[in-house]
Amino acid sequence: MYDGALRFMEAGRHAMVKRDLERQNTNLQKAQRVVLELMACLDMTQGGDVSKNLFALYSYVVDELVKANIEDDLAAADRAIKVMSDLRESWSELQKSLRKGEGEDSEKLAA
Repeated sequence: MYDGALRFMEAGRHAMVKRDLERQNTNLQKAQRVVLELMACLDMTQGGDVSKNLFALYSYVVDELVKANIEDDLAAADRAIKVMSDLRESWSELQKSLRKGEGEDSEKLAA
């Protein structure tokens, strides 16, 4: 979902630069919907501080995307892209770390 949101954000930003308001609006709204879906998937009762922090970051991204779209604000689009890119990278690193740990556990069991 992060990749999709980022693709829509980048396409919306590109359209903003080209002054293609229709494509800008379409893509930035698609990005907003993806981020809103990410928010809806959070388990606020079981997720604790992680869910609360992600909710706050996703809310910020949605606000920046709305601002970018309404005000043709490239800086707001860039801020939203930066936050989502950083989150995507963090999840990717966590996944790599977990895979590495699983591999080490398998090696210990085989020994």
